[in-house]
Amino acid sequence: MNIDLNCDMGELDDAAHEAALMAYITSANIACGGHAGDTGSMERTVRLALQRGVHIGAHPGYPDRENFGRVEIVMPAEAIADEVHAQIARLDDVVRRLGGAIVHVKPHGALYNVAVRKADVARAIAHGAARWNRHTTLFGLAGSPMLEVWRTMGMAVAGEAFADRRYEPDGTLRSRRFPDALITDPREAAAQALRFAREGLAQTICVHGDTPGSVEILKACREALT
Repeated sequence: MNIDLNCDMGELDDAAHEAALMAYITSANIACGGHAGDTGSMERTVRLALQRGVHIGAHPGYPDRENFGRVEIVMPAEAIADEVHAQIARLDDVVRRLGGAIVHVKPHGALYNVAVRKADVARAIAHGAARWNRHTTLFGLAGSPMLEVWRTMGMAVAGEAFADRRYEPDGTLRSRRFPDALITDPREAAAQALRFAREGLAQTICVHGDTPGSVEILKACREALT
């Protein structure tokens, strides 16, 4: 059983924290200028990933730093595609310059969650990613319609589950508006990660870098999955 362990990176101005996170993951989703990130943070995070042999992914989101990309913005599909493409291309310039390669794309925050329930947004994300590289892999919520939308467009996909988030009965993520949306107990998160792995529905499991105790959570998940 091969399970990828990923983390959203390049979002915090804390190099030591990100280096600690990087020790336990196999894929890094790097913010590329929409909800967070600039050239300096991208360079720092890419270098860490290359040093650790961690797969590099682009993490585009709504262009909304004020709300960290976690609030839906009504945008035409073409504008979403343009934004996704521009953000990936910006990170790609940095990654190539440092001798690496982007291997996957994972939408961030509200863009991700809206794409779960709105096929036109899911298609726009795929169009933007495909304009950059139609052979890239898209990370999306395991068991959700967004994956089927992408498959029908001919895109490679990886179903994603979350170790540090609670779910609703319909399989969607519990809104961060609720105080119990996050799982911060490393043992509980590791048990959830292991359950997802055993169910075989997800190919990659995420822990958010800004979740309280994320380093210990990742460590526990890595140990459980190993």
